[in-house]
Amino acid sequence: MLIHPNFDPIAIHLGPLAIRWYGLMYLAGFIMFMWFGRIRLRQPQVAAQGWTARDIDDLLFYGVLGVILGGRLGYVLFYKPSFYLSHPLDIFKVWEGGMAFHGGFLGVVIAMWVFSKLRGRHWMEVTDFIAPMIPCGLAAGRLGNFINGELWGRPTDLPWGMVFPQAGDNIARHPSQLYQFAGEGVALFVILWLFARHPRPTGAVSGAFLLGYGVFRFLAEFAREPDNFLGLLALNFSMGQWLSLPMIVAGAAMMWWAYRRQPQLSA
Repeated sequence: MLIHPNFDPIAIHLGPLAIRWYGLMYLAGFIMFMWFGRIRLRQPQVAAQGWTARDIDDLLFYGVLGVILGGRLGYVLFYKPSFYLSHPLDIFKVWEGGMAFHGGFLGVVIAMWVFSKLRGRHWMEVTDFIAPMIPCGLAAGRLGNFINGELWGRPTDLPWGMVFPQAGDNIARHPSQLYQFAGEGVALFVILWLFARHPRPTGAVSGAFLLGYGVFRFLAEFAREPDNFLGLLALNFSMGQWLSLPMIVAGAAMMWWAYRRQPQLSA
């Protein structure tokens, strides 16, 4: 049985300023987005679309706004709507935690739509470009969750079961943050990066992201402890699973639609 290292969530103290590991993980995700984005610029099918390094910087700015605003509002609406309806000012207390990936995803989708309109690009051309880089941020975020000892897994008797002191029950649990790091982070990045190296119909890479993330997240939720204020919902699925199912369906439909429109790019 393993014991969570119980890291100090604060990485660096600079006088009264405290820099947290979770914030550094976000920063690492943004840096990887910019780095891999510049590598993407050298791919022939991407270069032919006229993407530039300035576009990557602007996309990151729009994406950060989408992640923060969408992630917070998604948590408010999906997970604790009754609480925040009674305490509306608490919506702005982001320092107390409470972000939802699915809300952040919707926020990014809207931000990319705005970007596409301002730059005169097809919306899915934009999402196809950024999709292979997004798992970098997801991987960094899950490492941040593990360092914080939050979002732990369900009880297990497997050899790598880990006791999270933050849970306060001395029960060995799945290190589900690491499962998600490996699945929706590393594995999804490799799949999308290899898939996007070759010309694909417009919307295919975006569809592959939706499908891949939805599947990896849905499976990881079987090992992740559901939120104690929600528990398991219909069919014993968690909220994360119910929110992932539409992504799986939408991703498969988007890929079918993309290849139906441009079958010559099916190789």
